[in-house]
Amino acid sequence: MPDQPTNPTSTTPRVLEVCCGSADFAVAAAGAGADRVELCDNLVEGGTTPSIGAVALAVERCGVPVMAMIRPRGGDFLYSDLELAVMLRDIEAIRDQGAFGVVFGALRSDGAIDADRMTRLIDAARPMSVTCHRAFDVSRDLDESVDVLCELGVDRLLTSVGQASVVDHLDRLAALAARAGDRLAVMPCGGVRANNVDRVFAVPGIREVHIGASRRVPSAMEYRAPGVTMGAAYEPDEYAFEAADVERIRAVAAHLAASGQRAAS
Repeated sequence: MPDQPTNPTSTTPRVLEVCCGSADFAVAAAGAGADRVELCDNLVEGGTTPSIGAVALAVERCGVPVMAMIRPRGGDFLYSDLELAVMLRDIEAIRDQGAFGVVFGALRSDGAIDADRMTRLIDAARPMSVTCHRAFDVSRDLDESVDVLCELGVDRLLTSVGQASVVDHLDRLAALAARAGDRLAVMPCGGVRANNVDRVFAVPGIREVHIGASRRVPSAMEYRAPGVTMGAAYEPDEYAFEAADVERIRAVAAHLAASGQRAAS
């Protein structure tokens, strides 16, 4: 596993982490100068768990530490027991691929950090590095949440300090970094660009930044199938997610069973 500092100190080099939506993306980001990559799927929903194949090839070909997102779906960060079990299995599989670390976050319904679920996830992740992602930014009290994460032993906090752009709230970032001290690394994100990254790094205690850097690329497909889409129009909603319509499933299953078309279990 690559050696990478976790806590901010005056001697820690500046680290640029790039959010990547595929193995190709991650390899390109590393080649362009990323010091570390965060590998995700489904960036349109803020990132979900990447495939094991993507993790394996990113680790093999990037040449920089690979952090993998552990998020079973888009939407909120209030997870069921089964979703937690999925996350634990994904952590195990990703560790087996040699990833440097994992990125996750879990909240209770009241908006507080879910310390119990976070503890289970952290314990499962070790000895990998652990980042708490921007679930933190939608928690009920950022000061309370950073204290809890420090107590839990999280290595790194990815945050826009609860805002769309951290660059416009560097005073809040400074206060958050001071509160964390050397207990965890605060890694700002949101609006960080080449023309303002020096201002972000000038905040005491900040030694790592995280950027999104994607662009739309036209397909190389020559043949196009008009009128055929693979999904519905998407409107982001942080407080809703796709779940099973069990009544609809039961109705179809019952129909198939009644008509003799149900496959044998």
